[in-house]
Amino acid sequence: MTTVPALPFLTPPRPEDVGFMRLALAEARKAYGRTSPNPMVGTVLVKDGEIIGRGHHASAGLDHAEVAAFKDALSRGIDPKGCTLYVNLEPCCIYGHTPPCTDACISAGISRVVAAMVDPNPRVKGEGLRRLHAAGVEVVCGVLEEEAQQLNAPFCTVVTKGRPHVTVKVAMSLDGKLATATGESFPMTGPEARRAVHILRDRVDGILIGRRTLELDDPRLTCRLEAQDIPGGPRDPVRVVLDPKLDGPLSSRLYHQESSAATWVAAAQDHDPDKRAALDALGVEVIPCALKADGLLDLEALLERLAAMGLCSLLVEGGAVTAGAFFDAGLVDVWIAHIAPVLVGGADAPGPLSGRGVASLAERVEARGPLRVRQLGQDIEIVASVEGHVYGLD
Repeated sequence: MTTVPALPFLTPPRPEDVGFMRLALAEARKAYGRTSPNPMVGTVLVKDGEIIGRGHHASAGLDHAEVAAFKDALSRGIDPKGCTLYVNLEPCCIYGHTPPCTDACISAGISRVVAAMVDPNPRVKGEGLRRLHAAGVEVVCGVLEEEAQQLNAPFCTVVTKGRPHVTVKVAMSLDGKLATATGESFPMTGPEARRAVHILRDRVDGILIGRRTLELDDPRLTCRLEAQDIPGGPRDPVRVVLDPKLDGPLSSRLYHQESSAATWVAAAQDHDPDKRAALDALGVEVIPCALKADGLLDLEALLERLAAMGLCSLLVEGGAVTAGAFFDAGLVDVWIAHIAPVLVGGADAPGPLSGRGVASLAERVEARGPLRVRQLGQDIEIVASVEGHVYGLD
């Protein structure tokens, strides 16, 4: 993830900056999962120690957080001139759907800007802060940087790696089994763990499974929370199925449900056109994808395509083959294990990862930083950062 570049004009933070930045982060979280491909950004305006305006970026194409906060202050009859602006991401200095936020800050007469982190976008990456400084604005950066990077891990991953941020979630027994030897897997965990998964589904852009999960579990992959659980109501992520030969059953619930989210199927480039036509008739989009030598889909190329289609965060809920393919390709950013207090046993019962794995313990993948562990009813959740920051669980 990005860190503060060499910007000699930056001034040290003040004691009160941490508290106000926490409020800016809270503003940003109001749009959890709603801003892709843009980041989540929140702003708090402070004058003489008092908050005079708040705002957040609600959705792509709408006001950026800084502008929303200015409008909030003006609606209260307060001129933001001379105030301090707290924002969890460096103000942009480029034209997109809206004008640069640096221009808005300078025009509003902001005297001091405190940013949590530098924008990793190469077109910005410190330039926004430089422009503010050149206009006479005092600039601070790096306040609660770790929390800010975690909140916008998907945006940072897309900008720096060209692919979505990938979280793999598995539900397994105490002895590490995803299912029985006969394939029975649900319900492995209890209602509290399943609710945590639905909260995460509401926050990610897409959810992915393989063909076998489609066939064996017949999942819906929707967010089944109540309207009162999520401000503005829950939303479904885009559903993605890995099905190289388009052999998945057309009768699957995934293809016959009411949902505002799209369903995409990744298939080999030489897939059967008749099978594609059948999926087209169901409103399912087929994404042609290259195959690797082992006959599996080229996941790296697929993720690049998904990023180009607007997905910044992806939750993988497939079985051992799918999870193993992502692991072997080095495409897992976060690993979440929901462990139920049951034993399954059986040499043929599947574990959470198949595939080639590592050749020796010297090649093992170690978690970055401490594990996050919490109890969810009868189950235990373990979260490990593999390549980057944990997203969607704060």
